[in-house]
Amino acid sequence: MSTRTDAPTRREQILKAAARLFAERGFHGVGVDEIGAAVGISGPGLYRHFAGKDAMLAELLVGISDRLLSGGRLRVEESAADPAALLASLIDGHIDFALDDRPLITLHDRELDRLRESDRKRVRQLQRQYAELWVTAVRRVHPEVPETEARAAVHAVFGLLNSTPHLGTGEDGADAAAARAATEELLRRLAHGAFASLARNGG
Repeated sequence: MSTRTDAPTRREQILKAAARLFAERGFHGVGVDEIGAAVGISGPGLYRHFAGKDAMLAELLVGISDRLLSGGRLRVEESAADPAALLASLIDGHIDFALDDRPLITLHDRELDRLRESDRKRVRQLQRQYAELWVTAVRRVHPEVPETEARAAVHAVFGLLNSTPHLGTGEDGADAAAARAATEELLRRLAHGAFASLARNGG
């Protein structure tokens, strides 16, 4: 699956800084001026891109749910003929998200209720659709497993993979890549092990 390599836009830079600061200090603990300073512009300058902090939070949480679903659908298209490869691809894609976007996981856990109702509903809708991609993939690999059990397993694996904000940050410098690779491999083994246990229990 191809990945974007373009330099981030100013809007994307603002969102990345906002996500990090919101995750570190809480939504109400961060001012517009601080977000602006993090990307080298004045606080009021942010209003050329966003109506305010609420709009940033909504775009962050709706945006990541939409990206996960879009990425999942692309993986389905690319690996539809090979159920095992598809499930492995979904796992790898979510691991990348969980390791690269830890602040967004923290934001979702802490700040989802701050979104207006329409945005919360949109997040939940996108998440349900994303989860159903996984349920379908799991049942193609393990057709003997009941749908309800497969769905429960998918959400359990999400909980496992989304635990990354509670893990150590890893090493700095030259050791960072090795630390990430080790964590990635651990998460991959645990996720595959969880789904393999379905077959043992369901068979």
